[in-house]
Amino acid sequence: MVHFHIVSLFPGSMEPYLRASIIGKAQEKKKIKVSLYDPKDFIYPERSRGARAQDSRVDRRPYGGGPGMVLRPEPFLRAIEKARGKRKAEIIFFATDGAQFDEAIAQKLSKKKDIVFVCGHYEGVDARVQKILKAKKISVGPYVLTGGELPAATMIDAISRFVPGVLGKAESLEASRVASPEVYTRPEVLEWKGKKYRVPKVLLSGDHAKVDEWRRGKRGLA
Repeated sequence: MVHFHIVSLFPGSMEPYLRASIIGKAQEKKKIKVSLYDPKDFIYPERSRGARAQDSRVDRRPYGGGPGMVLRPEPFLRAIEKARGKRKAEIIFFATDGAQFDEAIAQKLSKKKDIVFVCGHYEGVDARVQKILKAKKISVGPYVLTGGELPAATMIDAISRFVPGVLGKAESLEASRVASPEVYTRPEVLEWKGKKYRVPKVLLSGDHAKVDEWRRGKRGLA
């Protein structure tokens, strides 16, 4: 079983997706586990000392100036420590200069027992968090999102597909079958707004060799 730990300021935003469909069923079957940690719950040392009001915040203004706020290191470090405990966990830090996430990384991570995702917001998490923990920097694409929750959900989905028992059939893995970006089901002829749309004849032929050849062509592998 792979245990995913998500450190996020907005854990509630992820729960509906994580409870649904294949990911939800995988948790019910105990093939994967997902735990959520809110850094706002880890500010307590500063509060208990009656420190400055700004120390009760999870964010502060950046050194060197600039727009936006930077997430303070202490609450995130405590939340991550709580998440991994004494376990040897893989810690993922989302960053635009990180390694590009792909199937090979997903398959490799599916062999891990504990994975911690650090979800940033605003101008990001204080860079010292990544350096202290020697976290692996990952990018899910050449664009910037408002938070790390979507990248975390994307990675959980992709990684879980490689965990034995998560998918109904091993053949569902794209890499293990001849697939194409075009798929069809009943009816054979779809009538929509006066026009007819037919399933390609080759898919009705029963000739598996020709079907595989057609699918390879659609994938640009022919």
